Amino acid sequence: MKNTIQKGLFLEKLTIASRFTLNKLGLNETLRGILLKGDGENIHIYSTNLNSYYHSHLPFKTNGGFSAIIDTKKIVEFLILLEGESVDIEIEKSQIRFSQGKTVGTFPYIKQEEFPLPPEIKESGQQIKTGFFLNNLPLVLFSASKDESRPALNAVNFIDMEGELGIVSTDGFRLSLLKTKKEDTIPSMLIPSGFFYEILKYFKGEETVSFFYSEKEKTVLFKIKEDSFYSRLIDGEFPPFEKVIPIEKKTTCVLDREELLIKIKLVSIFAREASNIVVCEFSKNGLIMRPKVEGGRDNSTQLETSINGEEQTVAFNYRFILDLLNNITDKRIVIEILRPDAPVVFRVDGRKDFIYIIMPVRIQE
Repeated sequence: MKNTIQKGLFLEKLTIASRFTLNKLGLNETLRGILLKGDGENIHIYSTNLNSYYHSHLPFKTNGGFSAIIDTKKIVEFLILLEGESVDIEIEKSQIRFSQGKTVGTFPYIKQEEFPLPPEIKESGQQIKTGFFLNNLPLVLFSASKDESRPALNAVNFIDMEGELGIVSTDGFRLSLLKTKKEDTIPSMLIPSGFFYEILKYFKGEETVSFFYSEKEKTVLFKIKEDSFYSRLIDGEFPPFEKVIPIEKKTTCVLDREELLIKIKLVSIFAREASNIVVCEFSKNGLIMRPKVEGGRDNSTQLETSINGEEQTVAFNYRFILDLLNNITDKRIVIEILRPDAPVVFRVDGRKDFIYIIMPVRIQE
């Protein structure tokens, strides 16, 4: 069977689908591929890594149905180099053939095995403005753990907090907490942070996204036009994060975000050789920052600002501060310190809905 398809759109769908395949070598070969499935009117595109799923479709008329699992790496490379706007596709018994003029490329199928399709979600969906996710999630995603051995810490935790919706993430060393207006469509649940990293880029330029939640399947579905993104929920206990939020403070400092960002980058040049640790001295002279080094105070920088309360010296992993500064656009940052060995609170000046907490590094100087 042969048909013509819009090259750019088909290439776009294959590229998105490849982001949801199982890329680890030595594991299931089928899950490293993408399923093309025809129903006579459309060509359906599926991919999965078993934790998340992608599905889309394009018009593709055939005399009958077909099913083929393909490895897209070479196919995508081949299609990118074709100059025309359309390409002919032939679905053959053991291979797929692409042609444009006198240029032809054939690619064998991956061994045909049962391909896991997305779970069936029968629950009704709701429309949510994409701005809710685009404006809020960047404030918490960077705090989620990258350690796959602790699944609950890989997640963004959506939780009911006395009538407000709390959005929380932590890796055990820092924590982001955002409180926003309760969305009835978003229940308490743990969604993998990696899933959000992948799908948020597709929300841009769209006003709304269709959101589906299935308690039975323990799955959420985000749908934009013909693209569907599924994620299994994480089944685990999120740590009792409320216990690490300080209720007292002895030192407060207000800093210009842009100036702090530049100063942190300057000190980081030297802190990389000192386990990424930056020592921050909050004193009557302002904030002095330097790398943790033995016997010396070289390579330091200073921000002139007023310090309210006690003078204190606290050490941080500078990357944790950079993550915050790179994900906000507000002008001023407020730092609240209880003591050098207690969690330190970072706030955005003028906002009561967001806090960022960093556990200091213990030092002896």
